[in-house]
Amino acid sequence: MNEAGSPLAHVIGDPIAQSKSPLIHSFWLRQMRLAGEYDRHLVEPGDLASYLTEWRNRPRWAGCNVTMPHKQAISPLLDGLDPLAQALGAVNTVVRGTEGALVGHNTDAAGFLEPLAPLLERRHLYRMARILGTGGAARAIVAALADKGFTLVLAGRDPGKARALLDELAPAGEHHVVALDHFAAPTDFAFDDREGCLDLVVNATPLGMTGHPPLAFDWSHAPPGAIAYDIVTDPVDTPFLQAARARGHPTVDGLAMLVGQAASAFELLFGPTPLRTRDDQLVAALTR
Repeated sequence: MNEAGSPLAHVIGDPIAQSKSPLIHSFWLRQMRLAGEYDRHLVEPGDLASYLTEWRNRPRWAGCNVTMPHKQAISPLLDGLDPLAQALGAVNTVVRGTEGALVGHNTDAAGFLEPLAPLLERRHLYRMARILGTGGAARAIVAALADKGFTLVLAGRDPGKARALLDELAPAGEHHVVALDHFAAPTDFAFDDREGCLDLVVNATPLGMTGHPPLAFDWSHAPPGAIAYDIVTDPVDTPFLQAARARGHPTVDGLAMLVGQAASAFELLFGPTPLRTRDDQLVAALTR
């Protein structure tokens, strides 16, 4: 930064008390002995524009991370978007440039894919993902998985919105749409042989988060061996993941995506790439 003083960044959302981002960024700042601060700010939907107006002129403010429910609403309030954020129509990191311009970025897609990297390096006969949700995070997940050759089943409360999202972000594939409550009741569907296939079931909704009702998903809808991936981070071990393990499914929790996307955001906000050699200590701190 050109201004005097160490950089300051926030994570904004509503609610925001549950956010683990301050712990992650502060851990890396201490580990790398960098001057800087990172905290959280409750920003209600009606206050989003005034937050940006107030903070963009603060000399130390480097920018902010953006979580629910602002990832889509913040885009038209910014001075520019990087190509990925423009394509996705969703922003999770805002960076204040040297001239004061606010530019939106999206690191959710890279963060989501990071824990799946060893699997995605393999060749598969078929890849399918059931994605639950149509919000800002779901947009990044849809684009990321479509790019990796997955056939998608997108479930939302409004199937029309889900179809529009697929047509916008994954128009080339033969993807499908269902209502979210389709997965609530048990099914006796007989899955075919899944050997050589990669199946995911992704909760990209806030359902199951502290303060929200649980996600109604019956695991009879998932093929044997399907990976359960929940992007919720509070609690880390959600009822969705617990039910998946009870049925013998491997699981990925929301901390994996959170740490992955935070690493890219840290570089945008503070400059250096964070050291990842102590991720085990970081995850232990996040789960205390």
